[in-house]
Amino acid sequence: MTIALVTGASRGIGRATAVELADRGVQLILLGRPSSALTETDALLTERSASLGKVEVDLADADGTAAACRRIVAQFGAPDIVINNAGIVDRVAIEQTSLVSWERQMAVNLRAPFLITRELLPSLRAKRQGRIIHVASISATLGAANASAYCASKWGLVGFMKSLAEELRDSGLMTLAILPGSVDTDMLKGSGFEPRMQPEDVAKTIAHYALDAPLAHNGSVIEMFGV
Repeated sequence: MTIALVTGASRGIGRATAVELADRGVQLILLGRPSSALTETDALLTERSASLGKVEVDLADADGTAAACRRIVAQFGAPDIVINNAGIVDRVAIEQTSLVSWERQMAVNLRAPFLITRELLPSLRAKRQGRIIHVASISATLGAANASAYCASKWGLVGFMKSLAEELRDSGLMTLAILPGSVDTDMLKGSGFEPRMQPEDVAKTIAHYALDAPLAHNGSVIEMFGV
């Protein structure tokens, strides 16, 4: 049985990825803030006999996130696939960006992937197999007005992934980052960009690297520009 842990599965790319993996026979654990939308995603997985359950935690809560990962390992063992997908954005000019907003975006977009990886890595190393996929953004390669914290967090996420990849050499594990451009999701609203792809396009790409791609992709950055 292949098990995947997915964050940010309440909608958009995260939900599409969970469903795509379920349709490919993967069992899912959803990690994220409690909401009716997350429950809806879990119901979709249950319909496919692919839900191992949802673990509810606000990923901006550092201690709660780490504790949730320890519970997952204790109950299920190390997942075979970890998909750090959760992300938030506050679209506001730099001079109007509050410290609370800046820190929450950094906490969810960058700190949470670090904490999840740190907590799961010992068990993954013991298995000598596993794939950690970070859903960053094309904003990890360019700046965007009114999205400074978001862009900085996504640049940071790619840097974290690159360092992780170096530490995973010859371990049987691999990590990489997917950088979607304009995806037709709620997060795109207010950005000024038109959608160039659907969440399912990104989900299929994530599933490929989670299940099929060789380990030689360790450390890769996969950019998706749309059509």
